[in-house]
Amino acid sequence: MKKFFVVLIMAASMAACTSAPDAPKADAEEAKKMETSTQTGNDLAVDVEQSSVTFIGTKPIGQHTGVIQISKGSTISVENGEITGGKIDMDLTNFKITDEEMDAESAGKLTGHLQSDDFFDVANHPTATFEITGVKPYTGQAAVEGEEDKAEGATHFVSGNLTLKGVTKNISFPATLKVVDQAVKGRANFNIDRTQWGLVYGNDKSLGDRFINPQVNIQLEITTAM
Repeated sequence: MKKFFVVLIMAASMAACTSAPDAPKADAEEAKKMETSTQTGNDLAVDVEQSSVTFIGTKPIGQHTGVIQISKGSTISVENGEITGGKIDMDLTNFKITDEEMDAESAGKLTGHLQSDDFFDVANHPTATFEITGVKPYTGQAAVEGEEDKAEGATHFVSGNLTLKGVTKNISFPATLKVVDQAVKGRANFNIDRTQWGLVYGNDKSLGDRFINPQVNIQLEITTAM
C-alpha cells in the first residue's frame, strides 16, 4: 500500500456547509485479534518516503488538510502473493498542515492545537498505529451496512485495529491492493468518526462556525521498499 492513513481532524455537517469528502464510512468496533492464529509470511518494510497518511477535516467555513509521517519499522506481511498482516506506526509529532492558502504561522498554531490534549494529546500519545487483522477480496459490499457502495476500483476489504489517543477500535474499509514480486502497493480513501476514539473537541453544532465535523477523511497510500 503506498502512502498509508490515517490521521484525524475536523468538519461540518450542516446544510450548505463544508462536509467530509464523499467516501466509504469505516465505522469503529471493538478491537479484534488476527483472523488467523498467527501472522505469517515475509515482513516487508514500508517505504516511509513514498508512503503517508493524508487527512481532511471540515467545518462550516472550510476545511483543513494535512499529512502524517509514517514511522520507520512499519511493515506489511506477505505470503504466496497475499497480504497476511502488517503494522503501520504514525508519528503524530511529525505531521504537516497542507492548506494551500494558510501561512506558516497559522499552520504552526493549528498543528500545535491538533497535538494538544484537545485532540491527539501527543505529549502522552506520540504514536498512532494501525494493525491489520484481516484482508479479504472485495465483492462490492459497503463498509457500513445499509450504506451505498462508494469504493470504485477496490480490490480488497481491509480490517485492522486503529489506536489513537490510547483508544483502540477495529475498522474495515475497501482498498486497492497489488502484490507483485513481493512488493506491495495500495491505497484507500474512507471516512471515520473521530469521536469514537474520544476526540470530541468542537463536536457541538451549537458552536456555529466553530463546529468541527466528527467525520474525518483519511487517504492511505502505502508502498513497501524494493
